[in-house]
Amino acid sequence: MSNRCAALVGKILPFEIKSTLGQGMDKEVLAEIALTENEYQLILEQLGREPNIVELGMFGALWSEHCGYKHSKSLLKLFPTTGKEVLISIVEENAGAADIGDGLCVVMKMESHNHPSAIEPFQGAATGVGGIVRDIFTMGARPVALLNSLRFGYLNSLRNRYLFDGVVGGIAAYGNCLGIPDVGGEVFFSPSYSANPVVNVMCIGLVQIEELVKAQGKPGDILMLAGADTGRDGLHGASGLASRTFEQERELRSTIQVGNPFLEKSLIEACLELANTDWVGGIQDLGAAGLTSAAIETAARSRSGVQINVLKVPRREGGMTPYEVMLSESQERMLIMVNKGCADKVDSLFKRWDLGCDIIGSLTDDGMVRVTEGEKLVAEVPIELLTTPPLYQTPCRKPAWLRHIQNFNFDTIPDLPPRGCNSVLMKLLCSPNIASKQWIYRQYDHQVQINTVIPPGGDAALLRIKGNQKGIALTTDGNGRYCYLCPFSGGAIAVAEAARNLVCTGAKPIAITDCLNFGNPEKPEIYYQLKECIRGMAKACRVLGIPVISGNVSLYNETKGEAIYPTPVVGMMGLVENIAQRCSMEFKHQGDLVFLLGGDEDETRGLGGSEYLAAVHGIVAGKPSINLDLEKRVQQCCLSLVKQGLVNSAHDCSDGGVAVTLAECCLEGSIGFAGSWELGERVDANLFGEFQSQIIVSVAPEKMPQLEEITTKYRVPLQRLGAVGGKRLVIEGLIDLPLEQIDQGWRNGLEQALNSL
Repeated sequence: MSNRCAALVGKILPFEIKSTLGQGMDKEVLAEIALTENEYQLILEQLGREPNIVELGMFGALWSEHCGYKHSKSLLKLFPTTGKEVLISIVEENAGAADIGDGLCVVMKMESHNHPSAIEPFQGAATGVGGIVRDIFTMGARPVALLNSLRFGYLNSLRNRYLFDGVVGGIAAYGNCLGIPDVGGEVFFSPSYSANPVVNVMCIGLVQIEELVKAQGKPGDILMLAGADTGRDGLHGASGLASRTFEQERELRSTIQVGNPFLEKSLIEACLELANTDWVGGIQDLGAAGLTSAAIETAARSRSGVQINVLKVPRREGGMTPYEVMLSESQERMLIMVNKGCADKVDSLFKRWDLGCDIIGSLTDDGMVRVTEGEKLVAEVPIELLTTPPLYQTPCRKPAWLRHIQNFNFDTIPDLPPRGCNSVLMKLLCSPNIASKQWIYRQYDHQVQINTVIPPGGDAALLRIKGNQKGIALTTDGNGRYCYLCPFSGGAIAVAEAARNLVCTGAKPIAITDCLNFGNPEKPEIYYQLKECIRGMAKACRVLGIPVISGNVSLYNETKGEAIYPTPVVGMMGLVENIAQRCSMEFKHQGDLVFLLGGDEDETRGLGGSEYLAAVHGIVAGKPSINLDLEKRVQQCCLSLVKQGLVNSAHDCSDGGVAVTLAECCLEGSIGFAGSWELGERVDANLFGEFQSQIIVSVAPEKMPQLEEITTKYRVPLQRLGAVGGKRLVIEGLIDLPLEQIDQGWRNGLEQALNSL
């Protein structure tokens, strides 16, 4: 908090502000809580008076981009959010819920902690994990898996290495202490993320449908605050940090929360036990904007009012003002809506878990929020006004430079000579964007709870459901480079590739949670990226029949006017009816035949935005695209092949193209490949182009007729590539490398980058 704002907090009494813009209300104070002058004037008009400092802080938090979605809410309506499996969808609750049969549902959510992680990477990432886990168990679901999607600048910078180490360490420390397996994710490196890392975390929970808990109560319910005491950490996290660009790291370090995973572990067990009683109407975690957001959003869902006495809130610091208590983002806190007569029972339950639980207020029936400090009224505002921020639609403008790079002439790049293919493949396999991420995920406990069937490193993770033959497949995906070059196609590809990852395991895609990471939406070029990415994602969701049931938007990801790549990240869950029928990416049997499902006749389309173009030529250009009709048919075909047991392996063809995909299949199975196929005009495009809607499968020779029958049924192109066998990767006349050599490069590529300083 600035000295100016801190002085206001300490001195101003309720309803006694005599200042307006131009007289006493300083523009710096408004900027600190992310309110514009026009928004302040709107508050004056709607409220009919000037807000005091507590009320102003509450408006700043709930009207912030982070809580109010001022620039994205209208665009999010483009997503399909309903489906036969959808139980709870976007904006209804803390997380989405999808029916997976047998009376069970999956609760899922993804959120960002980009800005906190840029300032304090360890705690920023750790508290990101803690926050997303609370969103899940708040609904009565036991958290069973974590995933993450991370973006950093190149690791040859001390600053980027510091951010990378801190974020990975924070995720590992918090998740491991909670005993929740971190089973999957992705990491991408680009200069675009040097100043602003992307740290998106996802959590999955399981619960019986009849035991789902909603964050709603009713007038007369008692409000109890459980968990950690309240401190000054996290002030202005929602309004000041996550809703504007930032330049000075030191000034914002106090906005970063500090987590206690051991306390949260107890909180998980206590809240899950509480959810199985009839003592409570709902549970809500305290995340962004702390008590302000938790209490007011709960009251809004409950169509009630709320009254809170801040003197009843347990504190770990002395001298805290009502402003600080209401806006603190201290971690590991839950707001409980308790039925009358049950407060003592709830208190006793939390005491058994060594947790505090205090009555701080109640839900009322008049639609107002009233905050008191003992007998003194310190805030009184209509809830509808606080939860109805102004919405903006920035004019869109396609950047002029985008047309230029989309029309890049690939003829200016010489094709690869055959003798150069070995070295290019090795360069790509050693690239941190393609190399094994084992260095990262071996720090995560991905086997705790002993449900992990397919661990990190494959197309998607797979978890068994105890007492059931079913499994849930999980993945995260998104390519900011594609979205930078063509936001619409990049958004569509993010959805399509996540779904492709799932079907390669034999899972039917069920639901999506997403995190949309972009720059300053007030700039027409950035708003263009945001709008087009969402349009592309929505189109893919509709074609593939996968609803979006939860998500998060993280804007203002830029420093000194430079935005990150537009980076929509898709988290997806799929259902495997019988885990015995699962599939994985590695080649398994000598003599199996290898085929490519799908295809694309335009060679340059595969080069656009590829890792080959960036890593080998230092160029980011072209126009990625996808045929969603073909994508749907390829996925249906692959899923049918896996379910019928016709293929022994399936692997999504993505970063690095066919050659890298074949290498990964060999390395994971410790068995080689030899083959050849008809190439087009460009060797580099055929080997390393990143064409969409392609999957590499292996099949026993005797099952080839059935493979051909199924691909014909779905009208999917089928190309024979070669056969499994030996200890080398051989593509006739182009690539011939021993597995030992490519394994060493691929497994050590990330560590070599880490040691490059």
